[in-house]
Amino acid sequence: MNLLSKFLSAALALCMVAGCLASCNPESTDTTADTNTAPETSGELGEIVDYVSQLKLDMTSSSLKIENVKVKQYIDGDTTHFYVPESVIDKGILKARYIAINTPESTGQIEEWGKKASNFTKTKLQAATSIILESDTDALNVDSTGDRHLIWVWYKTADSAEYRNLNLEILQEGLAIASSSSQNRYGSICMNAIDQAKSHKLFVYSDENDPDFYYGSAIELTLKELRANPALYTGKTVAFEGIVSKNSGQSIYVEAFDDETNMYHGITVYYGFTLTGAGLNVIKPGNKVRIVGSMQFYEAGGTYQVSDLKYDMMDTKNPNNIQKLGDGFEASYVETSPETFATSKVAVTVIGDDGEETLKEVDYAELALSSTLSMKNLEVKDIYVTNNDGDSDGAMTLTCQAGGQTISVRTTVLLDEAGNLITRDYFEGKTIDVKGIVDYFNGKYQIKVFSVKDVTVH
Repeated sequence: MNLLSKFLSAALALCMVAGCLASCNPESTDTTADTNTAPETSGELGEIVDYVSQLKLDMTSSSLKIENVKVKQYIDGDTTHFYVPESVIDKGILKARYIAINTPESTGQIEEWGKKASNFTKTKLQAATSIILESDTDALNVDSTGDRHLIWVWYKTADSAEYRNLNLEILQEGLAIASSSSQNRYGSICMNAIDQAKSHKLFVYSDENDPDFYYGSAIELTLKELRANPALYTGKTVAFEGIVSKNSGQSIYVEAFDDETNMYHGITVYYGFTLTGAGLNVIKPGNKVRIVGSMQFYEAGGTYQVSDLKYDMMDTKNPNNIQKLGDGFEASYVETSPETFATSKVAVTVIGDDGEETLKEVDYAELALSSTLSMKNLEVKDIYVTNNDGDSDGAMTLTCQAGGQTISVRTTVLLDEAGNLITRDYFEGKTIDVKGIVDYFNGKYQIKVFSVKDVTVH
């Protein structure tokens, strides 16, 4: 949406001017920034001020500035990871938390306008020909997590263009609420942008519904959030999006990629016998879906799953329905090293019983549970064959070695192209490559394989 052409209303503009004048409260930490924080107010009734064009990047000020940066990962509206010179920060990756703004969530629990804010930031930076990062002081400052740095993001889209302050632009668009917005070097102009967005009721300040948000009874979240905090949502109705990778035994496996952790997260979804043919077509492997169901702890497997799916053919857009969002997708089968699978940790935000958020190191395999992966050059050292007069007779657990790690591969009952049972002789003493699902059994993480076609024997 083009802010400069929105709501040219004389009555609202009068409110805007009054709000802007009342909120001017410069709190700059650098006297050189004062020329940037004294915006012109509207010179004509009904005109909306483009505060971003008034704020100028002063390369001579005392604040720390980082040039020649590139985007590594887009996270959400107020967080981006950048490649920076290693002389600035170890390993050359800076996780930037934008100063003065707080956009709605789109990586944990999904909030109204969260996706729009995230897409706005991504679109602006994708068009950038140059990006400069600026700290509010002469040094880098971390946020409350201790893992991200508080940053002003400046960008331009042509060599001849002036740099624009993305933090301020997000505020001006009405895609963020204030976050210590007056307490920084650009405090006054930030507050004016916020007051203007409020006056014109833009996005987060509007009474409009977000077209990208589902207004049902379910908690909207990402698969990463569900995997990082499963106990928090137990017994609650949750909704998330992902790709169906596998259908097996009245259950499907759904996975989705997360930019911040740079990995796939998954969940098992039990549909049982409640879905009709039309409902089953929604959850076919290769479909992108929106799953709505109840988060439950599955005692027999010792893992969490989602169940109690509903599909109403007469009301397919009902926000409490499962929905097909697209098709033609494939399972990721990310090639994963044995060391990563067995020993790596990933930092995620975990919510405690008191509601406090903390950054915690969690096992890679735990966060990857129910997602797909591939692994190569596993040496089969031992084989256990199930034989208990049940449906799983003939299924095998292969204990493998690779890269100094022990990896368990669990198969279903495997048949060759002629329909004959694959026995232990097929794998004994061999080296194999596998494609499967991250599974959990008897206190250990393993790789579950569903077809002989998903195993390559060397």
